[in-house]
Amino acid sequence: MPIAWFDPFSGASGDMTLGALVDAGLDLEDLRAELRTLGLSGYELHAEQIEQHGITGTRVRVELSDEDHHHRHWSNIRRMIESSDLRDGTKRRALHVFQGLAEAEARVHGMPVDDVHFHEVGAVDSIVDIVGAAAGLDILGIERLYSGTLHDGTGFVRAAHGVLPVPAPATAELVAMAGAPLRQYDVESELLTPTGAAILTRLASFARPEMHVTTVGYGFGSRELPWPNALRVFIGELVEPESTPATRSPDVEDTPIEILLETNIDDMNPEFFEPLMDLLFQHGALDVYLSPITMKRGRPATKVSVIADLEHRAALEAVMMEHSSTLGVRMTPIERIKAGRRIEWVTTRWGEIRVKLKIWNGRVTDVAPEFADCQRVVQEHEVPIRLVYGEVTRIAESFIGRQVDDRNEWSGWRP
Repeated sequence: MPIAWFDPFSGASGDMTLGALVDAGLDLEDLRAELRTLGLSGYELHAEQIEQHGITGTRVRVELSDEDHHHRHWSNIRRMIESSDLRDGTKRRALHVFQGLAEAEARVHGMPVDDVHFHEVGAVDSIVDIVGAAAGLDILGIERLYSGTLHDGTGFVRAAHGVLPVPAPATAELVAMAGAPLRQYDVESELLTPTGAAILTRLASFARPEMHVTTVGYGFGSRELPWPNALRVFIGELVEPESTPATRSPDVEDTPIEILLETNIDDMNPEFFEPLMDLLFQHGALDVYLSPITMKRGRPATKVSVIADLEHRAALEAVMMEHSSTLGVRMTPIERIKAGRRIEWVTTRWGEIRVKLKIWNGRVTDVAPEFADCQRVVQEHEVPIRLVYGEVTRIAESFIGRQVDDRNEWSGWRP
């Protein structure tokens, strides 16, 4: 699974996030092309190589062709993103970040979320930073984000509302909403901006994953500090848990530190469950499912069940409490066994399509086409999904019965 781990040792901002992704391999022209589908004008995107304290990285600047200090309402930005031709993944992440900003501002100013209007983050450069970060992650194929401890300075910062303490109120609310770790340096400077805080607290889990690192990028900010003023990102593949003891199948993974979070809800609009599930997956849930139940006095209700690693407990509990009508969440430690899995490609009349192989006792026992790939073929070639799914399955069935060794390599046969 492609992942990114951000190291905000010098804080984070929107432009630093873009710089880190570009430095890690994001093509600037691809980013510009995606941002053009937003329909926002009045800016140009530039990137330059920077060296500070012996470290080389990238600084990305959003240069405005005219000064844009519009105070855009959250509802206006939401409509702009939803009506655009941005990729679905870009839309989802960008909306999630702005939703968090709106909720933080609503808490600070004591107003309904839909009445929130953004000052600095409603300007063109901030919109480009947030949508650009979401687009960059989508273009790079990053499926999951992680982050280290957030860092900020001290003192005060001047904003549209006047002189404010560091961390800025919206930044502090975003950190609190995510239950994120925060450390402050004894330096009078705002290192963690509301935009940077929103991107990391809304999209990342605060944990250090085990990963195979393929690329490291540095996104530099504009300030000069006694250390490299950069946001660092590690991009690579998530390392799956080690195999279970020999008493079980070598394909099975044992995860004794996983937990089950559950809550019963009988007073929430059913339409609200879908965004709740999306948020839970974005905050590290391994699986989320709903079950119809009957509560006291015959009241129909829905049980929300979330399987997750223990390290994501606080973030997921916060999502369940803040984005549903529940008054409490139950936690139960669980153990699971999982069949081994690997991804392979098959060649069809429509091109290459991925299939997921199920491995048990060293053999492939089942295959499943990647639905997203099949759906792409349907959209590009206008053929029935059943036809695509059926052909991919028939071709992939040649894998069934093949031997796979304990290193997940083919034993004496390569497809």
